[in-house]
Amino acid sequence: MSEFEIHRATKRRAKLRLGMSGPAGSGKTYSALLIASGLGGRIGMIDTEHGSGDLYADLLPEGYDVLRLAPPFTPGRYIEAIHALEQAGANTIIIDSLTHAWSGEGGSLDRQGKIADRSGNSWQAWRQVTPEHNALVESLLQSRCHIIATMRAKTEYVQEKDERTGKQVVRKIGLAPIMRDGIDYEFTIFMELDAQHMAYVGKDRTRLFDGQIIKPDAEIGRRLLAWLESGSEEEPMGAPMLMSGEQKAALAESICRARDLDELYHVFAAAYRAANAIPDAAAIADLSRIKDERKAALEAAEDAIYGAHA
Repeated sequence: MSEFEIHRATKRRAKLRLGMSGPAGSGKTYSALLIASGLGGRIGMIDTEHGSGDLYADLLPEGYDVLRLAPPFTPGRYIEAIHALEQAGANTIIIDSLTHAWSGEGGSLDRQGKIADRSGNSWQAWRQVTPEHNALVESLLQSRCHIIATMRAKTEYVQEKDERTGKQVVRKIGLAPIMRDGIDYEFTIFMELDAQHMAYVGKDRTRLFDGQIIKPDAEIGRRLLAWLESGSEEEPMGAPMLMSGEQKAALAESICRARDLDELYHVFAAAYRAANAIPDAAAIADLSRIKDERKAALEAAEDAIYGAHA
């Protein structure tokens, strides 16, 4: 019997995965709230922008909940925040902003840099950080809630050859989200906001707004919801698959017993692979937190040794 299963393509009901990027002042938070209101149900916001999530408290008559996320902005803490809002009954989770998980204090770039400084090996540092980033992306895709993630934007340039002079020149090509390259592929729809609060929809699997310039509002959310709920029932997910308590405890113990940073890296990599194979995003978050605590303890001990010999 073949190990592969073939089935007839069927459109099923789904949850929204919407990403939006834009420069400061483009209205990312405001636009996300308007679209979320059109999706209906309870709205929860993960606010990393110093309390800006409360600025629009009077915007929606039905209100919304805010979870303030302070540094360090590790992927594991984002995962825990998503789970907290899921358990609080949110129908839509707004992550404002996802950029901090990449370039903020404690984010992937920050962690990679610190690990590389200590180990002297940039490649090994990425091998440690990438699984944590992937776990966050997986938690976005697996969530039972609609997800709207905002990202800051930066000016993007390319270096190319000037055909007239033969010299290399730098050319501005537009804006790009401040996040790991390719993040837009993870979303059902991705839009770029400008200073006039208009959004260019560069990617749209729903085909409702593909290539259009739109004004984000509640009606956009309602149209997306109608598309998402058309089709047959969602694929039965059943109860979330979880790692056994015994297995998680054993992996946690192995992390806590790591004698140095190199051993911690290898032990955590094995623990991550075990949790991700299920996949159990909650276990990944717990093990990541335990690893961070052990890492901090090992680094403190290492600093004390170096300080004693200084």
